[in-house]
Amino acid sequence: MDGSITAMLRNKIWFVFCALFVFWFLLLYGFDWSFLPGLATISHEKSIQSLDPNSIRVTDNHEGKEDVTSNLMNATNFGVDNSGNTTNAVAGIKEKKFNDWSTEDEVSEDVDDLEKELEPIFLKDDANREKEEQQNKCRGRYIYVHDLPSRFNDDLLKQCKSLNKWTDMCQYFVNNGLGSELGNPAKIFSRTGWFNTHQFSLEVIFHNRMKQYECLTNDSSEAAAVYVPYYAGLDVSRHLWGSNASVRDSDSLSLIKWLRERPEWDVMWGRDHFMVAGRITWDFRRGIDDDNHWGNKLMVLPESKNMTMLTIESSPWNSNDFAIPYPTYFHPWTDNDIVQWQNRMRKQKRKSLFCFAGAPRPNIEDSIRGEVMNQCKSSNRRCGLMECSDQRNKCQKPVHIMKMFQNSVFCLQPPGDSFTRRSTFDSILAGCIPVFFTPASAYVQYLWHLPRDFNKYSVLIPEDDVKNRRVSIEKKLSQISKSRVSAMREEVIKLIPNVTYADPRSRWQKFEDAFDLTVKGVLERVESLRQEMEEGKNSSLSYDEEDSWKYFTFGKVDKNEWDNFFLRTDRSKYY
Repeated sequence: MDGSITAMLRNKIWFVFCALFVFWFLLLYGFDWSFLPGLATISHEKSIQSLDPNSIRVTDNHEGKEDVTSNLMNATNFGVDNSGNTTNAVAGIKEKKFNDWSTEDEVSEDVDDLEKELEPIFLKDDANREKEEQQNKCRGRYIYVHDLPSRFNDDLLKQCKSLNKWTDMCQYFVNNGLGSELGNPAKIFSRTGWFNTHQFSLEVIFHNRMKQYECLTNDSSEAAAVYVPYYAGLDVSRHLWGSNASVRDSDSLSLIKWLRERPEWDVMWGRDHFMVAGRITWDFRRGIDDDNHWGNKLMVLPESKNMTMLTIESSPWNSNDFAIPYPTYFHPWTDNDIVQWQNRMRKQKRKSLFCFAGAPRPNIEDSIRGEVMNQCKSSNRRCGLMECSDQRNKCQKPVHIMKMFQNSVFCLQPPGDSFTRRSTFDSILAGCIPVFFTPASAYVQYLWHLPRDFNKYSVLIPEDDVKNRRVSIEKKLSQISKSRVSAMREEVIKLIPNVTYADPRSRWQKFEDAFDLTVKGVLERVESLRQEMEEGKNSSLSYDEEDSWKYFTFGKVDKNEWDNFFLRTDRSKYY
């Protein structure tokens, strides 16, 4: 009896065990868990722990799949937000569930399909992100470049042999306007980056730099400024000698007519337009229609007065032109080229106290060139002199100019035919402290490129004191302490990037060059004009245009210690 009862209990226990086994088997492998979203999500997240454009990792080989590709495509339908961001798409994928079971190979295949399906979305996302970053970087900096008829630029380069009465300019337009490479046979230059650049090649160099500008736009409606690539200096140079006034004016008038007919002109009536005229301002400011008067009238036309005109020398008495540096011989490729050159100039030994390279101007009544040269000659070898009027004319050879400047502490920069000189920028390049004789030679000119604290990098000796022999240049410079000289030289060397135009084929990362500072200055000016127009203001009406030099330099037109340098009678020498 007891044995039979024990056998019956054993059978029942075995039956219950088998039933429970079958129940759990059906529960685990045959039941659809989709009605429990929390468990489904856990299962899915175990299946795909991370999903991004670069990696998709499957960590559980035996999770459900419910057609992975379909899941992902469904996820992208609701997971991509309006900006194209795929973050929500990935989150959407994680909310999907797998109902079927698959092998590791099947899951891998589905993940490969998944990646292929999502690739266009990720690419679109990357493109959108790059576009957004570009827009943020270029906001307020976009420039639209007018596509001018070729007669206003490229055709002039094709006529390079006839642009200058005395010089074949073709050699200066190679290498994007930098001229032929100089090499370094005398060890005066660095190994690369030095070119035989003409002082009137700026229009070509600037245009080629603009072609590489990072914020160009083909949509003029989003442009902060409009660049007009007209080679005004090369154009007028063909006709400065021996042509009548109408010939000199012809292309300028045609250009203005072309601009007026463009829809971009009507936006601000030309106040957002700018151009580079690579000669001094006086070549474009003929005030009357007389064949005997110099230059053309480009800058005195009503339309031009609305534009920002960039020249290598501006007029102190006019408000629509702004000076930017003459091109030098140095056009570095990289930031490191700049640093190496600066360090070399810091270590340079300088045997001469001061120097001058130039020629007298006997036909200009108030010129101090003759007196400067006489003082240099009588300085007992403390002054280096290079006369540019002799037959050898070493001044035409960059190696001689730069060698003398590198050997000198101070470089004299008296006015010549006009206020400014290319020599100023060659001397800065050589780490030689410039000595000016009028603030019109630099201080009221290169406002975007040189410090407003003029005494930190230069010396001013009034030209009247030199002309009337009230000052000894040698004595004046000798009185400056060694510590101050050292500090001034360091400031000059720091200015080298500011006055240098980078090779148009390169792009610096650390420094801003003369082009960068010019564009920044133009954009700030145009934005200021735009705000004035929106507010119904016109700041140019608040001061006499003849006081432009004071307004732009100091922000006010009160009586100034430099007033005697800019007397109205001085204007007759240039107009």
